[in-house]
Amino acid sequence: MKKFFDGFKKDIKFKTAGPGKKLTEDTSSKPEVVQSSSSSKNNRHAPSEGSQMAGAAALARIEQHQRPKVYTSQDVIRNQVKRELEATALAEKEKADTAEGAKVPVKDPACLSVSGVYFTCPLTGATLTKSEREVHIKEAILMRFEEDRVEASVMMIHTFNKDREKVKAAVDIISKYIENICKNPTEEKYRKIKLSNKVYQEKVRCVEGSREFLEALGFTSIMLPVEGQEEEEEFLVLLEHSPDALELMKERRDRLQRGEPVRAQLDRQPQAFRSSPNAQRFELPPEFYNLTAEELKREQQQRSELVEKNAMLRTKAMREKEEQRERRKYNYTLLRIRLPDGSLLQGTFYAWDRLPVLFTFVRESLVDGWQPFELIAPGGQKLQEAEEVALAECNLVPAALLTFAWDAAVQADIAAAGGKSPALLKPELLETIRTLS
Repeated sequence: MKKFFDGFKKDIKFKTAGPGKKLTEDTSSKPEVVQSSSSSKNNRHAPSEGSQMAGAAALARIEQHQRPKVYTSQDVIRNQVKRELEATALAEKEKADTAEGAKVPVKDPACLSVSGVYFTCPLTGATLTKSEREVHIKEAILMRFEEDRVEASVMMIHTFNKDREKVKAAVDIISKYIENICKNPTEEKYRKIKLSNKVYQEKVRCVEGSREFLEALGFTSIMLPVEGQEEEEEFLVLLEHSPDALELMKERRDRLQRGEPVRAQLDRQPQAFRSSPNAQRFELPPEFYNLTAEELKREQQQRSELVEKNAMLRTKAMREKEEQRERRKYNYTLLRIRLPDGSLLQGTFYAWDRLPVLFTFVRESLVDGWQPFELIAPGGQKLQEAEEVALAECNLVPAALLTFAWDAAVQADIAAAGGKSPALLKPELLETIRTLS
């Protein structure tokens, strides 16, 4: 098989020198697709474009299977993650191409109420699009190895692995390793981890970052003889076991157990608008929808039918069931709050954010946020700040206009004392205030 692919690899390194000229061997490392205008007779021995692609893919698979996984330096880790990130980027591109192929009508960005959904990296503070989040956070975590290897490896374990059950199992096993060492500091067997061990292979090795964490603790890779075997095997061995080192190991174990995934935080994109009759008009970008491109296309086509269905006589249970189904179609919601002076405050939220999150956002945007206030939803429903109710459950998705009102009694006391705030919103919001188109 290897000889076949070696021969095939040589074949695909031929390219044409031009129309009617003889094929010559290309000494460059990158194969080029055969493109010749000469007759089929002259080209009948040259591999087709499809064959070249298939052969190159097969070679890549063989090389990948033959390449051992090595953990010798942070450069190796970075290269491994780089390959994963490139694969992720390719998947995102294919997804985008699929969406484009569905031919969903795209709205003019200038007409949108918000340009998109954005996130903030908690490690770097960078503003990211949805497709950039995972790549950026992985890179940021890898860069942490230069500052704190323990912290970086804990982040890797909890962030790079999606299966939480596997993460918990690996953390439990690693914690057991540490517990055994601390209880039996003079026992050499507890300071050695045989990498071919079944428990290590099934519970620890499969979790990204686990080996990096063990190495950060002080474990070193050593080839050791095994009784009954001729060949040596790889072990991770902890050489140092002083009392201070053991206490530090316990502290690092606690950090591992308390670890949480690093997640990009939703950028609420707070924006102030002047008083406008267009306050209730919303044009949302595709990111707000929890739908595929084809589903979104059907959604747009069925809106007129939905209006007719709402006019039909239906039971309350039927309406509530359909409303719940509609709410699940959205990942995010765009909310505007009309203030007493007519100006508007706008922010982006998760559809499952709770009411306290909304009240906190409004409070932090006000000059006098300490004062009690009310938020009134469309239809006159007063929202309660203390209620842990999702915005979707309050019918505030995918967009809604709420009304802000100060507590009347408190305002009366302030007016009686002669006090009055010169502005409602904080200066940084007023500096970028806009007019709704």
